[in-house]
Amino acid sequence: MTELNRKLDAIRSEMSAQGIDLVALGPAAHMQWALDWHPHPDERLTLALIGQQEAVFVVPSVNAEQAGTNAGLPLRTWRDEDGPSAVLAAVVRKFGDVTTICLDETMRTDFSLELLNVLPDAKRVLASELVGKLRMIKDADEYEALKASALVNDKAMQAGFAALKPGLTEKQVASAIRDSFAEQGADVAFALCASGPNGAFPHHSTGDRVIQEGDSIVFDIGAGYGGYPSDMTRMAAVGHAPDGYEEVHAIVEAALLAAMEAARPGVAAHVVDDAAREVITDAGYGDYFVHRTGHGLGLEVHEPPYLTSSSQTELRENMVFSIEPGIYIPGRFGIRLEEIVILRRDGPEILSSLERTLHVAR
Repeated sequence: MTELNRKLDAIRSEMSAQGIDLVALGPAAHMQWALDWHPHPDERLTLALIGQQEAVFVVPSVNAEQAGTNAGLPLRTWRDEDGPSAVLAAVVRKFGDVTTICLDETMRTDFSLELLNVLPDAKRVLASELVGKLRMIKDADEYEALKASALVNDKAMQAGFAALKPGLTEKQVASAIRDSFAEQGADVAFALCASGPNGAFPHHSTGDRVIQEGDSIVFDIGAGYGGYPSDMTRMAAVGHAPDGYEEVHAIVEAALLAAMEAARPGVAAHVVDDAAREVITDAGYGDYFVHRTGHGLGLEVHEPPYLTSSSQTELRENMVFSIEPGIYIPGRFGIRLEEIVILRRDGPEILSSLERTLHVAR
């Protein structure tokens, strides 16, 4: 069985379980997972349509040659001078009585509206509940790709540590990280360097602040490598850590370890968040933990499962997600420690090989 047929069988099995007649995927991560390819997304309607008996690829004629080589599905083309509406309507009619359609939540709104014009009475569900559900479980090849990407990230983080010194701006230090990614053949996704009080902003935009002696630094970095992303947060300090830092770092480390211990196949995702949050709250810093404990990682940096206080998603073996508790004290500093893990039968396996201890730049 080819990989494409395996993916289509998995989608169709889930369609049967959920009572879905037609799945429509746009050129983004869901299509990438299903077809191992997607074209560059633009304004021209491009859809993979998957039913129980057949699947077709609707594509503008100007892109037909590329799609014919890569999509692995029969093509139905439309021309710029005609527009996609008539071809799309004819294709959808061949799928028979479509009472429930699964729409890719990431595709353009006008693509969805074209489909809904053809199927105005169909019940709608989102592909996050079908293809997204399948994507949460990683296979061996995906694990190897994510592991390789994590090791590239380790080297880039070490480049950031090596570049860190007083007198440089956050952007200058981040440039060393970006250069390391480029040298390793990775595509930079983000290189956050938050110094001193800027570390109290969880999603700080790396800027022109000059790094000073006694600053703590939040590094949150990631890049795409071999088709899969990385994501990791580590802490550093320049010369020495600020007053009170060691206590808070220890609390965040304890919260991460508690979350790791709670993460087991069969538990609800909120149990992991609860475990991390309890440690931080009991230590008196509950108001300073202002985000979820983690998110899934696969073809996208952020994807299901999401480890929030309300998530009932059942964690399963071979899910990949972050565990990243943090404490952010306005005007002083922030601390976040983040690992990407794959969930094994007996608990999480960390993909990075870089220790979490504070790096002190001398």
